[in-house]
Amino acid sequence: TATTDIYTLSLHDALPISLATVTLAAMSGLAGAAAAHAASDLTLVTLPDQGENAIYNFVNSATSSIDVTIYELKDVTLENDLVAKEKAGVNVRVILDNAQKSYNTAAYNTLTAGGVGVVWSSTSFTYTHQKTITVNNDESYISSGNFDTTYYATSRDFGVLDTDATDVSAITAVFNADYAHTSITPSDGDDLVWSPTDSQSHLLSLINGAQHTLDVEQEEFSDTTLVNAIVADENRGVTVRVVVEDPSSYSSEITEVENAGGKVTGYSSTTGYYIHAKTVIADYGTSTAKAFVGSENFSSNSLNDNRELGIITTDSGVVSGLETAFNGDFSGSDNNKVAIFSPGSQTTATGT
Repeated sequence: TATTDIYTLSLHDALPISLATVTLAAMSGLAGAAAAHAASDLTLVTLPDQGENAIYNFVNSATSSIDVTIYELKDVTLENDLVAKEKAGVNVRVILDNAQKSYNTAAYNTLTAGGVGVVWSSTSFTYTHQKTITVNNDESYISSGNFDTTYYATSRDFGVLDTDATDVSAITAVFNADYAHTSITPSDGDDLVWSPTDSQSHLLSLINGAQHTLDVEQEEFSDTTLVNAIVADENRGVTVRVVVEDPSSYSSEITEVENAGGKVTGYSSTTGYYIHAKTVIADYGTSTAKAFVGSENFSSNSLNDNRELGIITTDSGVVSGLETAFNGDFSGSDNNKVAIFSPGSQTTATGT
């Protein structure tokens, strides 16, 4: 087992912050995607609970094309699957983040040696932080997590399999432009949220639209516009809860949320459970419930300078799955569900 420190913060807590230690219990047999609901275009994958098999199976279902945009790629299984598909006649193309070139070079070499088309991302973006796979131009996997085995076992992340034709068409169009290093104004399709064009405005609308509750789970929590909107929600009576990684890095923002009546659970660990998720859930349990999940962190860089992709949806399966995971992370109980196969070291910001 491994341990993670959890800091539960609220307006009523006195300093120093009380510390609870949660044991991560080793479990196995968690794999596959969770079905959202009948006739839905969206299927939620909750990580690390369900493992990466849904991603591997998705890639291996390809018969004509695979497009991958990824910030960090360090997964030999996935790399080998992509090469095998290319050799089987599938057109495989990959965009790797240029700013992470040293980290991604091993994957670049493996893929190019196997005949896969690989480009480094455009320097028009500070980072290409998007984490997406599209198969056969008819289904996309939109993720908050990198494809990196270093983090699989211990990182809270989510992915959504999306078969909405308008969404997939928009994702494909952006991939084609980014692969060619040409400019494009992305279409939002039916559900999409893009950086650097509109993610901040869409997230602001989601937060401002909350009437009853707002649950936010974020690795980073520094964007002034969004934090101010959360505080404004609290001031007009919305119940706010936040789960954040490394709360000491966002002490002033957390203080603002607490002082307005919100409650915050912060995780801090070098090797244990790590909040890499990026989600917002508004008004869960009501007819107007909706949620965001994607690659966008609450930082100015992520929202305004990077290439990022997420979705905002009212899909009940996605919303309820995100809320269930949030509740477990907020209380600390979900730590006991985490499968520790090879925890790895998470001592730096790499993998954001």
